[in-house]
Amino acid sequence: MLAQDNRTGGISYWQAEDHQSVADRNGVSLAEYIHALYGLLRQKRSRSVLMIGCAGGTLATMLSRKDVAVTLVDIDPLSFEIARSYFQMPLSVACHARDGRAFLRATRRRYDAIVLDAFANEVIPSHLLEPGFFRLVKARLKRGGLFLINIVVRDDDDPVSGEILRSLKGVWRGVRLLDAPGFENRNAVVAAGAVARLKRPRLLMKPAQGARALARDLAQLAFRSRR
Repeated sequence: MLAQDNRTGGISYWQAEDHQSVADRNGVSLAEYIHALYGLLRQKRSRSVLMIGCAGGTLATMLSRKDVAVTLVDIDPLSFEIARSYFQMPLSVACHARDGRAFLRATRRRYDAIVLDAFANEVIPSHLLEPGFFRLVKARLKRGGLFLINIVVRDDDDPVSGEILRSLKGVWRGVRLLDAPGFENRNAVVAAGAVARLKRPRLLMKPAQGARALARDLAQLAFRSRR
């Protein structure tokens, strides 16, 4: 379902109860975690980014406006049509209707960064969180590359971030968690690879509305250790 704010021109994309994307009239995201991912990728000066999971394609749209070469993989080709028709995603984004693991197995291309932002029934598909998948991701990253995962944390006692961090540490030496404890059903970002010098991301691309709230939300994020 798509819903538009007639006052601002902003648009939201829902699949059942799952809020997939929200953006201003220019396709710039209004979700703080998208701006967090964007900020981390810009810090690393990533020029080629593979994204697994489309939703409204807002991150791909924002990166493309900075001349980043974006490849987008999603099992649902309808998501590409929605991203282009309603969220301003440009034709320059290469789209592949395929499972992320299958795509990585089939390609030999290496990327500066890979982003996993894929959910089915509000959870990340289990095969995309297995050590074998993480090893495949590492093999498709250039030297000094970055792997980012958007996760949803139910509350401060949710073990999901710790479980993913432990699994990633079996593949990468460098693993960090960007989170804002104290909030329920919040987005957090797990980062692996060349992560040592990453700093808390700032708001780098202001949307047509809501910029102050986004900047405030980003300021609450911090890199934290989880056992």
